[in-house]
Amino acid sequence: MPRILGVDIPNDKLVEIALTYLYGVGPATAKEICAEVGIQPGTRAKNLTDDELGRIAGLLDKSYVVEGQLRRQVMQNIQRLKKIGCYRGIRHGRGLPVRGQRTRTNARTRKGKKKTVAVKKSVKAMR
Repeated sequence: MPRILGVDIPNDKLVEIALTYLYGVGPATAKEICAEVGIQPGTRAKNLTDDELGRIAGLLDKSYVVEGQLRRQVMQNIQRLKKIGCYRGIRHGRGLPVRGQRTRTNARTRKGKKKTVAVKKSVKAMR
């Protein structure tokens, strides 16, 4: 498996698809990279030479923010929002949806598994 920026990319996939395994590289960016480096569109990742891998890594390092650097940047942005106490920061802190989605139903991805709250019995029911 070829390694680019510390990430193993799959052998049997086309280079354009394999590059999307890097955090911050989507299909459009992958096509741009292949065009700039001069790799044929139908090439498989296992057929890349060491020189081509080096050129891809160099281009990614020089021109794009990807992997660890991008993850760090995103986390810093979220920490900044939390620190200034804006609405989005508060939502991030509480683990609720940030972009205006409803929370009465759905939102299970952000809120996590259901937490059932016991119903309190009234004083009359106890007599």
